[in-house]
Amino acid sequence: MKRFDVVTLFPGMFRGPLEESILRRAQDRGLIQVAVHDLRAWTQDRHHVVDDTPYGGGAGMVLKPEPVFAAVEALNAHRGATVVLLSPQGERFTQALAAELAGRDHLILVCGRYEGFDDRVALGLGAREVSIGDYVLTGGELPALVVLDAVARLVPGVLGDADSARHDSFATGLLDHPQYTRPPSFRGLAVPEALLSGDHGLIRRWRRKEALRRTLERRPDLLARAALTDEDRALLDEISREAAAAGPRAARSPS
Repeated sequence: MKRFDVVTLFPGMFRGPLEESILRRAQDRGLIQVAVHDLRAWTQDRHHVVDDTPYGGGAGMVLKPEPVFAAVEALNAHRGATVVLLSPQGERFTQALAAELAGRDHLILVCGRYEGFDDRVALGLGAREVSIGDYVLTGGELPALVVLDAVARLVPGVLGDADSARHDSFATGLLDHPQYTRPPSFRGLAVPEALLSGDHGLIRRWRRKEALRRTLERRPDLLARAALTDEDRALLDEISREAAAAGPRAARSPS
């Protein structure tokens, strides 16, 4: 069983998401264990102070090291956990990082607040600072939920179909191909003929080509890092020829 310990100043923010859908079922089935802890429980003063003004001056408050150290050390008694600080200063969270963290048995997710953590927290605890994107939120609770969800769904058995995770966007370095279901035609928009053909080879080729096309159009930066095969490069050449033939203003229709 994979264990998640979440340390936060606002435990109530986790109740809804953890009590619904896949995360709820994964807990009920004993595939993951999630415990949410109030950081104030590890303060020593009667007012449960967790922050203070920054040395050197400046706006806002900084999370003190003492309660964070106390919380992590109590939760990581056997020294086997990976500690993750949710912070805009951290490395960007990716599918590859989610897969890496899914291989760890115990994650402690510590939610940042205010102007962030005293820098001695990351240094002293050997923690990994992680950011879910290049923007700033009011705290680390929503990022912690994002990380928890992304990692939990990679735990064997959490998803009903194991292939779902293997073929997700980013799992192969590309965006996912377009998806369709019934009816075969809706308001003049038809399901691509390849998907209705029953030809598994044709369907596989169509999906790969459309994944490449979508990635090229929406996230070309991913192509520079993707492990492309000779077939992929041939499909990209085909996509380029089709775009040139259609002209810059032609609307692409799925086919």
